[in-house]
Amino acid sequence: MLRRLLVVLLSLLPVLGYASGDIQAVKDQLTKAFPDVPVDKLRPSVLPGFYELEVEAQLVYVSTDGKYVFFGDVVDLQTRKNLTETWRQQTAARMIEEVGEKNMIVIGPAKAKRTITVFTDVDCPYCARLHLEVPELNRNGVKVRYLLFPRGGVGSETYRRSVAVWCAPDRAKAVGVAKAGGKLDMKTCANPVESHYRLGERLGVSGTPTIYLDDGRKLGGYVPSAQLLAILGLNGASKTSHAR
Repeated sequence: MLRRLLVVLLSLLPVLGYASGDIQAVKDQLTKAFPDVPVDKLRPSVLPGFYELEVEAQLVYVSTDGKYVFFGDVVDLQTRKNLTETWRQQTAARMIEEVGEKNMIVIGPAKAKRTITVFTDVDCPYCARLHLEVPELNRNGVKVRYLLFPRGGVGSETYRRSVAVWCAPDRAKAVGVAKAGGKLDMKTCANPVESHYRLGERLGVSGTPTIYLDDGRKLGGYVPSAQLLAILGLNGASKTSHAR
């Protein structure tokens, strides 16, 4: 992901210097010189003198004169709101919803109070620990949606086990068997496992479980059900700082 960002930025800076302050001229030059650069994701920033460029679910700030670039968060000091993080959460929520529940493993009530989406590895011990708490989450009105993220990558043994889970007649049951270390019928079929994995890469998922709340906030690692319910506001407890 970082390599892709750097390639785009290196191509972008000379063009910005050539067409300083004219965003349409920048887009035209980019389209002509670099057809693969996502020019529709280049727009004026809230920061005076800067554009913001969206690449691979990341936001990069580039000065309109082509001299400066930075990766980081922009905070509005008046409202104390992290504008970049707000964008990041909204973008993650949108990208996850675009997958569609038919392409996820969904466990829980159809009319849920809240929904979490979990990037999970079927051979991850902490993912197995979280899975044991799914019934408690369901009882409290939380729907759990799994996206399969084999940490070994596409083609690994965990990837093949993930495909077998997807191709099982009862995916919810199969994912439990896999997480318990049980034997799977290693079937193959048309499946979204690679697309799940690529989405995780785009969102910067580096470990499992990675939990996304329905508002786009991200929780890294195992979170006990009681704490998750508190974060979701379903047990009267205050939200914690674990979510970001």
